[in-house]
Amino acid sequence: MKFGIGQSVLRTEDQRFITGQGRFVEDIVHPHALHAAFVRSPMAHARIVSIDCGAARSSADVHGVLTGADYVADQIGGLSCHTLLPGMHHANEVVPTPALATDFVRYVGAPVAVVLAQTRQAALDAAELVEVEYQDLDVVLTPEQALAEGAPVLWESVPDNIAFKVELGNSQAAEQAISAAPHVVKLSLHNNRLSANSMEMRGAVAEYDSRENRLVFHASTQVPHSVRTELARILGLKEAMVRVIAPDVGGGFGMKGGVYSEDVAIGWAAWRYRQTVRWHASRSESLLSDYHGRDQDVDARLALDDGGRIVALDVHCRYNIGAHLSPGAGVSPMFASTLATGCYRVPLAHALSEAVYTNTSPTQPYRGAGRPEASYLIERLMDKAAAQLGMGRAEIRRLNLVTADEMPYKTPLVYTMDSGDFGAVLERALEKADWKSTDKRKKKAARNGKLHGVGIALHMENAGLANEAAEIRFDPAGGVTVLPGTFNHGQGHETIYAQMVSQWLGVPFETVRIVQGDTDAVAFGRGTIASRSMVNGGGALRVAADRIIEKARAIAGHLMEVAGEDLVFEAGHFTVAGTDKKMPIQQIAQLSYKPILPPQLGLGLAAQGDFLLQGFTFPNGCQVVEVEIDPETGATRITKLVSVDDVGTVINPLLLEGQMVGGIVQGIGQALMEDVTYEDGTGQMLTGSFMDYSMPRADDVPPISIESLPTLTHTNPLGAKGAGEAGTVGATPAVISAVLDALSSHGVDDIELPATPARIWAAINPT
Repeated sequence: MKFGIGQSVLRTEDQRFITGQGRFVEDIVHPHALHAAFVRSPMAHARIVSIDCGAARSSADVHGVLTGADYVADQIGGLSCHTLLPGMHHANEVVPTPALATDFVRYVGAPVAVVLAQTRQAALDAAELVEVEYQDLDVVLTPEQALAEGAPVLWESVPDNIAFKVELGNSQAAEQAISAAPHVVKLSLHNNRLSANSMEMRGAVAEYDSRENRLVFHASTQVPHSVRTELARILGLKEAMVRVIAPDVGGGFGMKGGVYSEDVAIGWAAWRYRQTVRWHASRSESLLSDYHGRDQDVDARLALDDGGRIVALDVHCRYNIGAHLSPGAGVSPMFASTLATGCYRVPLAHALSEAVYTNTSPTQPYRGAGRPEASYLIERLMDKAAAQLGMGRAEIRRLNLVTADEMPYKTPLVYTMDSGDFGAVLERALEKADWKSTDKRKKKAARNGKLHGVGIALHMENAGLANEAAEIRFDPAGGVTVLPGTFNHGQGHETIYAQMVSQWLGVPFETVRIVQGDTDAVAFGRGTIASRSMVNGGGALRVAADRIIEKARAIAGHLMEVAGEDLVFEAGHFTVAGTDKKMPIQQIAQLSYKPILPPQLGLGLAAQGDFLLQGFTFPNGCQVVEVEIDPETGATRITKLVSVDDVGTVINPLLLEGQMVGGIVQGIGQALMEDVTYEDGTGQMLTGSFMDYSMPRADDVPPISIESLPTLTHTNPLGAKGAGEAGTVGATPAVISAVLDALSSHGVDDIELPATPARIWAAINPT
């Protein structure tokens, strides 16, 4: 089928983007809207002594200035974390965070006041006139500083600065096994802090609808329904009084997976003044105030027997959670613990993650969300174990991988993996990368004065978080509209869902219309996060399609005067078994609106489906990377990258490759260049522009070879495992494995992330 499942169909949504016809939040223009500008804290930790808004309020074109005092007076609620799962997280008292600081500021960039004016420039000018007096307080920027004896306390209710803990496995049994093991590999690592830097910065337009007494909120978000729920809760409104519309969104990567202080403040201002209020972040604001990702310190011990088999694993993570808990703050520490054993057979394990408050921007799931951290740790441990035991890196992995015959396999850290052939993925990646001939390429590089290295990393993630819904409607003309609860912000859902419906219902691909991102149109949805859309959203869509077919079967039976069980549905037609009498589903849909059917068949042809995955799916893969390093400068060039992945059923190979390549590039960025840094002692951000925060460019990315090697999963109707984050999860450990292999000739066995030219040069040339 030309446009069916498994076909490389070009994204239909790309036409409007490449021709400038996309519609983003900043394109939503209201001629009389108020423009908002935020007054942000220049201090990382301070008590607010006073705020003088007099000069700002008297400025030309200024409509109003709101502060934390107004926020308290209007009894507006605070932002909360909703990912601290009972039984998984052990949390201290979590205080909801106000959208505008009231008594204290806890990171540079925290919103202190919001100025509303007739123009954006007037708002920005007036914001500079707001005078805030601060009493400076001591700053902690890392978990180590925050956990030190006598460290400043960020929240009175959390005297140890530990927001919550996640602890899994058997600590006592793991400790006994490690103590008795003949070989123990120890490793301490840091996962650098990252900024998502989506092409479209965050923004919102909040409109007061006087006719219905409602708030209509246009947002650049991945999760429209979650934003509606949170805005209603925080503003003290009934949920039906808030409508959220997410138009085209230029990227999110998890960073746009929750509500922000600015969202609340803009919604509150629109409701308070009964006017439309708009705000769009500048790039410098985004770097300063977006939720960041990663920022994890971890210590681990891996115990092995004399044959190189894993005996036990112990992991202790400390996450820099920032100044307050973001909506998704519980996710990364949780997944870093649950996935610590990776693809390997680990009999005993213990994992502890602690989330620590610091005077930095809050952290939120960023593409991978705990899975890259887990993968980086276990793969670095496997490389170090191979070196310590004198084994090959591929050999030690073969020895310890969970085999296909052992599936389903229960790990010692919660999960039961349902399917996968990690060994086959490994062997195919080695073959595709020509692993056996790397020595020849190493010698050739040496003749050119370069250090050559080859790296390998397997990876596994969990996907399919929470339940989802989808609806399919035929209109009276026979056209099809799909209303998914997931949200496309670059993944290609408009194309892929049309492929599915076209195949399942036998309707022309071009007649399928996708409506998303409007909480008035789409009854329910959890948005797009955590590689869940094809598993949960696709599962819900399959259920909806099946219900459409069954309803259409009943209508067709009535119209064709046969029993429903005598009808065969194929290629969009119902055929009376054993005859050539048939009727297309689109004609049935048209007739379903006519007043010719008995009441029990209802009016129209539509159905809603929902799907709840039992547990998770486990996408997995293997990446092999080759690098050349210039010892004179420390510069790294990736010369080859091979990725073999098992993501289950592939809906659209072209779009899968795009997702993989995008994720891999972000993993390369973490490995070699990206890093949000703050000045020690002051908490001032040192990477506040793209002059200082480096990201991969086209010439930093090698030719990437992608291959799919799927195994069956019966956890969902599509057999899909998820693919949105897989590339990121594997790339960082594979790149660093290659870098350290190249540096091994200089006695270097560790390097801090990111492995910048300066750090590599310093490692080669120790003082």
